[in-house]
Amino acid sequence: MKIRSLVVLLALASSFANAGGDAARAGAEKSAVCAACHGADFNTPVSADIPLLAGQYPDYLARALIDYKSGARKNPVMNGQTTALSAQDIGDISAYIGGLRGKLKSIPLQRFLSSN
Repeated sequence: MKIRSLVVLLALASSFANAGGDAARAGAEKSAVCAACHGADFNTPVSADIPLLAGQYPDYLARALIDYKSGARKNPVMNGQTTALSAQDIGDISAYIGGLRGKLKSIPLQRFLSSN
């Protein structure tokens, strides 16, 4: 299992290195089905329990998709949606969604630490 995960990660890494994720065209096309739940702009999900994705780090998005595909991360909808995704698909989708302007907010670490 660890070897298979490593192979998938290496394939994904090489797709980022070689293609950089085809964010402009392929990523937009491949992520169209995702917009049904996460919103057309990936900032307006259909319910509060579905995460905002726009602007999220592409490597985080890729890791999440890999984990849903392998079953390491459990969600019946996402596990089903990721079944047919290739490493290239994951790279393209992650690059595209990660490149969108997001509504995610971050708290500077110092401010967070000083409030605790």
